[in-house]
Amino acid sequence: MRYIRYASIAIFGLALVLIALANRGVVTLRVLPDELSGFAALNPTYDLPLFVVIFGGILMGLIVGFIWEWIREAGERVAAARTARELASLRAEVARLKGTQHESRDEVLALLDRAS
Repeated sequence: MRYIRYASIAIFGLALVLIALANRGVVTLRVLPDELSGFAALNPTYDLPLFVVIFGGILMGLIVGFIWEWIREAGERVAAARTARELASLRAEVARLKGTQHESRDEVLALLDRAS
């Protein structure tokens, strides 16, 4: 199973390298379209290889997706923490009740021993 994982990682890495080599051409990345650049005081442009733009877009999509999912699961994390606190409280109560039960059993046995 480990070899299948290593082979999959190697194939994925090779695919990324091939994509990067195939898209080495330099492209101009503009922050704003030309029509809107008149309204802004500046319109920075960057000359980057195309594979950097592609991988940067994928990376930004992953980051936004992870943040979105983390925000979406906030309610579930709160409920899990509440359940864990309640479970700890119930375990402590059970331990306390077991301790008092053993003490009361000893008292009853002591009373029975006195009666006989």
